[in-house]
Amino acid sequence: MSDVPERLLERLDELAAGFRERGDTIAVLGLGSVGQDLQRLDQHSDLDFFVVADDGAKERYLTDLDWLAAVAPVVYSFPNSVDGRKVLWSDGIYAEYAIFTLEELRAGAFFGARVVWSRPDAPDGIEHAGLPLAPSPYDTPEHQVGEALTNLYVGLHRELRGERLAATRLIQTHAIDRLLTFLDLTDNASKPRQDPFAVERGAEMRFAERELALATLVPGYERNLEAALAILEWFEARVQVNQPLAAAIRELAGTVRDRQRGAMINSWGAPPDPLSRGK
Repeated sequence: MSDVPERLLERLDELAAGFRERGDTIAVLGLGSVGQDLQRLDQHSDLDFFVVADDGAKERYLTDLDWLAAVAPVVYSFPNSVDGRKVLWSDGIYAEYAIFTLEELRAGAFFGARVVWSRPDAPDGIEHAGLPLAPSPYDTPEHQVGEALTNLYVGLHRELRGERLAATRLIQTHAIDRLLTFLDLTDNASKPRQDPFAVERGAEMRFAERELALATLVPGYERNLEAALAILEWFEARVQVNQPLAAAIRELAGTVRDRQRGAMINSWGAPPDPLSRGK
């Protein structure tokens, strides 16, 4: 497994060599850990890449997969978007790719691309051809706090309604995403986000344990109550939290706790009444 990084880069070069011979593609771009962030390559990495094709060639490469099988037998693939597929080769290399025309590439937003190969007539700077990632007007610490706390509030209501999965997603996924973004915006990360579209990537390496006790903040499907209170207390230790909202969250948490205790009593049988002893 230690040779996975080398094999991934070799596979990408092999694919690029095939396109070079075909003549109807403009460039192959590596992304993610095979893009500009090559230092992230390890035995758990996979291939993420774009193929920039001439007008009229894109559909052929989407439907005819001989260019994939030319480098190694394909054991599994499926179209995961209108522009690309996910694929597993027989030697264990896994890839996710998309095929764009040059016009489509320029109309999209991407980051961290590296030119693996480009045709001589490819535009200069094709790895930067996409639209810039526009900053959101809501990328403020205050917005992240508000979103996280309202996620907790609505999530506990979902828990009380019996929608535990929906509650888990709101409390232990969406609120945690906002918490991580809050840390980024307040300069508490040891390194920049590796993926602006996925704040959870590399969180364990980017934040110290004292900032991000994930085992407490994300305790699991059956512990939404504990997670909600832990996240609320996490924010209260760092910012001024709206007190009426915090009180409402704690009131909901108390209702959840009472209901859980009631369910335990019903399943185990009511405890003996101490006043009835001796009768």
